[in-house]
Amino acid sequence: MAVSSPPQLNPVGKKPQIQLFNLSWPWRIMLGYLTIMLFLPIAALLLKASTVGPAEFWRIATSSIALSAYDVTFTTALIAALINGVFGLLIAWVLVRYDFPLKRLIDAAIDLPFALPTAVAGLTLAAVYSENGWIGSLFAPFGIKIAFTRLGVGVAMLFISLPFVVRTLQPVLQEMEKEIEEAAWSLGASHAQTFWKVLLPPLFPAILTGVALGFSRAVGEYGSIVIISSSIPFKDLIASVLIFQRLEQFDYAGATVIGTVLLFISLFMLLAINLLQAWGRRYE
Repeated sequence: MAVSSPPQLNPVGKKPQIQLFNLSWPWRIMLGYLTIMLFLPIAALLLKASTVGPAEFWRIATSSIALSAYDVTFTTALIAALINGVFGLLIAWVLVRYDFPLKRLIDAAIDLPFALPTAVAGLTLAAVYSENGWIGSLFAPFGIKIAFTRLGVGVAMLFISLPFVVRTLQPVLQEMEKEIEEAAWSLGASHAQTFWKVLLPPLFPAILTGVALGFSRAVGEYGSIVIISSSIPFKDLIASVLIFQRLEQFDYAGATVIGTVLLFISLFMLLAINLLQAWGRRYE
């Protein structure tokens, strides 16, 4: 009499293997939604870009106006992300370590760029930083023009990317025990030494992740920048606005090529962000 083997059970804590042709309904719905909302649009963009020959693709992607737009977009976004890396750390530190009046209101205001429509943000920034605005009028006597210049593009990128740095650092700061600082002080370390040698190392992966997220958000910004900038080539024209200008001129090939370049750069940044997050978890 044959003895049947016992059923194979998954070890405790091990995730079950997914059979490709025996998917549950949650998997089918997830794959269907991702296909419609993510994979098909990306495939359509790549197929449209493939209709342009390699030589023509390279000519459009490396044209002088496109290179200028890349420079304005990525250089300004990087500078804005680095500045927010410093001030975002300061803001997160104050919100976590100090109690003061209106703290909850200020903490909630950090998320304002998330909720505020980008067009409204651009209109507000343009009004405040114009030559007749509250802040722009203070710089106008010194010959410094903010709105409708590359400096205005940087201000808009600072505004929309700040929450990413603050919200990335806050949970890390909340988990850090203050006794570590007190132990360093008791051993004779100064406040500066405590910050650089005790606090900064565990915070550094989170700072890099927040800066990378803010940088990627600033690169993809359109609504606020198109209002506060003059969108003049070789001055303050960003890549996303250049794509829209090409579409207005019915240059679909040019818009697709530049969009494909931005897509691959965004995928590279997404990979970098995932690597930074993995590094941060290893640090923990």
